[in-house]
Amino acid sequence: MSTKHRVLIADDNEANVELLEAYLAGLDLEIAIAVDGQDTLDKVASFNPDLILLDIMMPKLSGFEVCQRLKADPVSRKIMILMVTALNELGDIERAVEAGTDDFLSKPVNKLELVKRVEIMLRLRSNSDELERLRRYIEEMEGNR
Repeated sequence: MSTKHRVLIADDNEANVELLEAYLAGLDLEIAIAVDGQDTLDKVASFNPDLILLDIMMPKLSGFEVCQRLKADPVSRKIMILMVTALNELGDIERAVEAGTDDFLSKPVNKLELVKRVEIMLRLRSNSDELERLRRYIEEMEGNR
């Protein structure tokens, strides 16, 4: 009954998107693409991803802004966010952490590192979903006593 994990790649550079898709091709994933910050927020609502590979430098809204909005919303808060960026200044990493990112990866992206981080983050997401289901089940059982 395991359903495919959903990954949203948010990047305005088509070559980056194609590279990330190629790197993730070996994993059993459903992938959607967003081309700017606003498109990312719209796709989150319609696609409901488990993980977002989020570029920081995008038109309309930056990755920082997108991350902040998603993490502030109870509906999207649990989506794992992996910021992928050419920025590797300490200040940018601090801003990403302050925005609520779960992890970050510097460009150029190393395929093995990307695949491993995606696998780990999806496993963490599954575990937290499972814990949430168990918590609700226990609450229901206690309520039925």
